[in-house]
Amino acid sequence: MKSEYSKEIKIGVAVLVALAALIFGINYLKGVNLFKAANYYYVSYTNVTGLAQSAPVTLNGYKVGLVRSIEYEYDNPGHVLVELSLDRQLRIPTGSKAVIVTDMLGTSTVDLRMATGNTFYEVGSRLEGAEGSGLMDKVSGELMPTIMQIAPHLDSLVVALTKVAADPALLSAVQRLDVVMANLETSTDHLNRAMATVPALVNNANGAMSNVKTMSEDLTKVSAALAEISQDLKKMPLDSTMRNINNITANLDRATEQLNSTNSSLGLLLNDPGLYNNLNSSVAHVDSILIDLKRKPKRYIPSIKIF
Repeated sequence: MKSEYSKEIKIGVAVLVALAALIFGINYLKGVNLFKAANYYYVSYTNVTGLAQSAPVTLNGYKVGLVRSIEYEYDNPGHVLVELSLDRQLRIPTGSKAVIVTDMLGTSTVDLRMATGNTFYEVGSRLEGAEGSGLMDKVSGELMPTIMQIAPHLDSLVVALTKVAADPALLSAVQRLDVVMANLETSTDHLNRAMATVPALVNNANGAMSNVKTMSEDLTKVSAALAEISQDLKKMPLDSTMRNINNITANLDRATEQLNSTNSSLGLLLNDPGLYNNLNSSVAHVDSILIDLKRKPKRYIPSIKIF
């Protein structure tokens, strides 16, 4: 009998352990930590679309708890009671709100919007609930009306695009564009060839600049030499030299005046024709005497006897 009871006890304990493990595993998968102390608060909503059990409860984007349960309030028709399991260290000021926020995929979370104050809700109290506008609500509320206004014009736009696509001018324009692109490729090729000669031009330019530099150095030397000559000219006695030249010029003027005047011997010699004629006849007589002397030297030179 004792062995039979012991077997039943073992089976019962095993079943209890399995149930406990199953419950713990299910809650663990839901995000419920059975070994962590938590405070419970309640919120009443009129619409909990997308909110599910074990949904996270966040504060400034940080998870501080989860949705423990969701139940319909039969004694308060039109409302759904949500139980929140929050960290025990968290204290919620009076006036705070629990806002349901829905993401683009339709999944909802509870976001705590903390109020400022020194009074706090007691554990088990009801918080003020609110329904936030999710992304899909904004799309449906703001974007859809705009889309509905644009939709009637889409048909006319499609018809216009069809006409434009069927226009032969468009085909010819495309063909001309092909020609333009071919010309651009040719121009690019020519430009590449022209650019290939740029290094040689650069080398020539460098040589020219070298020559210019050499010429500049030569001009600098010439300028320095001219500066030295200018300094030498400044040091020369130009005033006395000019006075001497003026004196020489005056003397030449006086000599020229005397040569042109008949009051001087040279002037008479140059300007008196009678004197010239006399000199000319005298030269002629001397010439005739010399000729006669050559012919008959004995007439002018007596014979000398040598003993």
